[in-house]
Amino acid sequence: MNNKIQERFNFLLSHKVVEHGAAPVLTEALARRLLERLGQLRLFAHAYPLLTNLTHGRVTPADLLDFAYRHELQGLSLHLLDGEENSLSQMSSAQLQAFAAKAKALGLDVHLEISSTLKKDVDQVIAIALALGVRNIRVYSRYEGTLSRVMDVIETDLHYLAQQADAHDLNFDFEQHEELKSGEIAQLLNRLNHPRLHALFDFGNMINACEQPLQALRNLAPHIRQTHLKGVRIVPELNGFGHYGVLQGSDEDDLPSARMLFELLMLGEETPQVIAFILEQENHYVAPAFRQSLEAADPFIAYRKMSDTPLPNGYSLEQMLADEHRWANNQVAYVRSLLAEFRTLAELTLANPSNARS
Repeated sequence: MNNKIQERFNFLLSHKVVEHGAAPVLTEALARRLLERLGQLRLFAHAYPLLTNLTHGRVTPADLLDFAYRHELQGLSLHLLDGEENSLSQMSSAQLQAFAAKAKALGLDVHLEISSTLKKDVDQVIAIALALGVRNIRVYSRYEGTLSRVMDVIETDLHYLAQQADAHDLNFDFEQHEELKSGEIAQLLNRLNHPRLHALFDFGNMINACEQPLQALRNLAPHIRQTHLKGVRIVPELNGFGHYGVLQGSDEDDLPSARMLFELLMLGEETPQVIAFILEQENHYVAPAFRQSLEAADPFIAYRKMSDTPLPNGYSLEQMLADEHRWANNQVAYVRSLLAEFRTLAELTLANPSNARS
């Protein structure tokens, strides 16, 4: 029985893995730890799966709270600009208060996101975070120039973030967002060494930085507090790789989702290190390669726009608006099924301990 359990565990944790390294043995001790972590896991909704609906006013930020509540999630991660005129950035004080009250009534935590580390953008998100009672904010930088210059500018920005985090009891999580490698972000966070500055690990963005998923995760592992879950098809481009958003867990998805989810679950000694597993389905999102396998020692980093998903070829607006809801539901179902399988394997291991070693 235990051999079959381990075989299934091996299959899950080896699926789409290209790096070397066998799956761990599912001992009784690991099974108990896995069950404990599954019980503590916090799943969040994200605005991006319904971005077209938000952009065209068919869905509002308040509707996203309803989505999270219906699916029995623990929270919502929301970009300040999602929803255009209905976005948090455009809300009055009374509207922000009403949004916060609804989230509290539904028992949902809210995390905020911006696509910048510029002072004016940071100050804006801090003001809105304080109005909402939010303490966790995702950021990333979008600078152009040589890597060394970009790193210096980001380091200066991070010092300001650290000061503001201390002043307002906030946490900032820097996302690896396609142009910087995981080790470069870890280097920045190590330099700052600040207890309120950490990282958000995205399941697919390392592809554009010419990294492999599991190696990127392990490089950034000591710093990861939040994670974006999504599916990606890897697209070779010149001496690098771009990615195309697909349904997570589909045949097109090239990412080792189960292995990444497991390793993120296991981070932290006494308590879980990752406080939010955020469902960021990005079906049809197109992201070009940013880094190359053959690049200068101090490569040029091109400016990147904020993420967006144009209407795919052959899609009508109404079809996209309808399908986004289905895709968002699909991701919740897929991730829940994966978590349920982890739970079942752990429970079977504890129920059949004869051959399992702790």
